[in-house]
Amino acid sequence: MDPIYVTGHRNPDTDSIVAAIAYAALRNACGEREYEAACLGQVSDETQIVLDRFGFQAPKRITNLYNQVQDLDFDTPPILSRGVTMGRAWAEFQEYPAITAVPVAKEDGTLYGILSRTDIANYNMSQIASGILEEVPLFNVLSVLEGKILNEAGETTDVISGEVTIALPQSRENLLFSKPETIVLCGHQPDMIRRALEHNVSCLVLCQAEISQELRTLPTKTVIISTPLDAYRAARLIFQSTPVGRICNTEGIIRFHLDQRVDDVRDLVLKYRHPSYPIVDKDEKVVGILTRYHLLRPRRKRVVLVDHNEASQSVPGLEEAELLEIIDHHRLADIQTANPIYVRNEPVGSTNTIIAEMFQDRGLMPSAELAGMMAAAILSDTVMFKSPTCTSRDIRTAERMARIANVSLEELGRSIFSASVENKSAREVLFTDYKEFHIAGHGLAVSQITCVDSSGVMNRKEEFLALMATEAKNRGFALMVLMLTDVLKEGTQILYVGDDDAIRQAFNVTPKDNTAFLPHVMSRKKQVIPMLSDLWG
Repeated sequence: MDPIYVTGHRNPDTDSIVAAIAYAALRNACGEREYEAACLGQVSDETQIVLDRFGFQAPKRITNLYNQVQDLDFDTPPILSRGVTMGRAWAEFQEYPAITAVPVAKEDGTLYGILSRTDIANYNMSQIASGILEEVPLFNVLSVLEGKILNEAGETTDVISGEVTIALPQSRENLLFSKPETIVLCGHQPDMIRRALEHNVSCLVLCQAEISQELRTLPTKTVIISTPLDAYRAARLIFQSTPVGRICNTEGIIRFHLDQRVDDVRDLVLKYRHPSYPIVDKDEKVVGILTRYHLLRPRRKRVVLVDHNEASQSVPGLEEAELLEIIDHHRLADIQTANPIYVRNEPVGSTNTIIAEMFQDRGLMPSAELAGMMAAAILSDTVMFKSPTCTSRDIRTAERMARIANVSLEELGRSIFSASVENKSAREVLFTDYKEFHIAGHGLAVSQITCVDSSGVMNRKEEFLALMATEAKNRGFALMVLMLTDVLKEGTQILYVGDDDAIRQAFNVTPKDNTAFLPHVMSRKKQVIPMLSDLWG
């Protein structure tokens, strides 16, 4: 089964990453083994501290949920080598009657060409007209005729060519073979056999017949083969010994990669209208065949959103995926679904508070390691219970998780907020916990860094403001804010680019040089975004 991705928002914080891991663990523990935690961005230093402490790996990183070729139920017929006989290829077509073409690959598995039923039909018709077999490997001939080599010349010959002829009675002199470039098929006809050997024809095929020891040992360059087939059938099948690499199409092949978007593939299929197209992986190795019928019903990727429900914060391509659930503690935003889904949205300080209660609802207790990580996530999102978003449920849940994990909440909180940003670039800091919002026609971005000492970042104020000014201009934002939430000061120092009046009116402060201190402001969700929404709304 394809996985169901559980993912938080872009530029994920600790609550987002841990919520994805915890919810996937909950659903899988209930017997649904398809759930897989994922993340949309780089794991922050704070989150890495939590993961390392409790022995977890960062979730798989995904970049989009667009429908891709790999999501289609494309055909996977056998992939033929270019040296395979046409007889073998035709047998594969018979095995897969719905397949109109099969890929032909080089020895390393990369695409060489594509062979269709039409290619085989055209070849057969042309060979019937010409009757000439050109430089076919002897092994191929033996394969299609179920033949055996009978003389020394056959052991030293690798390729045969010639006009295919069924031997006729000697009385029909005008129809007898006379050129060495001939492949003669005959039955129990000693005189015809001798004539063929004396003319040193390319190959003599004995059809359901024996050859005397005398004739077998005659000095000759002729390859002698015996076959259990009659002459009529052998004459038809011998042309199927031609390698498919000679007749398959190798020019102008349109191929698709597994990671190509279905929308782009559909446009190309409509443009070129070929009956089928080879599919290759990232190493250009052939993996299957696509036809236009495969585009009718692509398998949509399935996803559960945790810690967000806003399209601009979610994974690109969400509109093409099947959204199954939302577990969140933020305001309801703009995500729409085609069908009803399960939504659990509660006014608490952390998504992990909700997920911990879902464990309880199902009669499960998280492992000590997972419980410790969930406690850390609650501490992180509630800023050690000092954020106005924090509720008594967050505190009780964090305490319960800490007891299960046998850790101290105070020590755990200090360890997760000790992650230093001094050695990071301004861009890394700005986009560690970054979210975009669109309010009443205004574009807005707010980043938040929680720390125990904001002075280090403030010493680099000009560097941050220059970067923010460039980003705001490039992205068309009316306002860009960096929140430096200081746990010890129980407030937030903000750096911003945009309208001074917007900051003044929204927060009732007097900004100076694009900075302001907001006492007791700890939450982006509850104390910053609502103020700007009221101002513009």
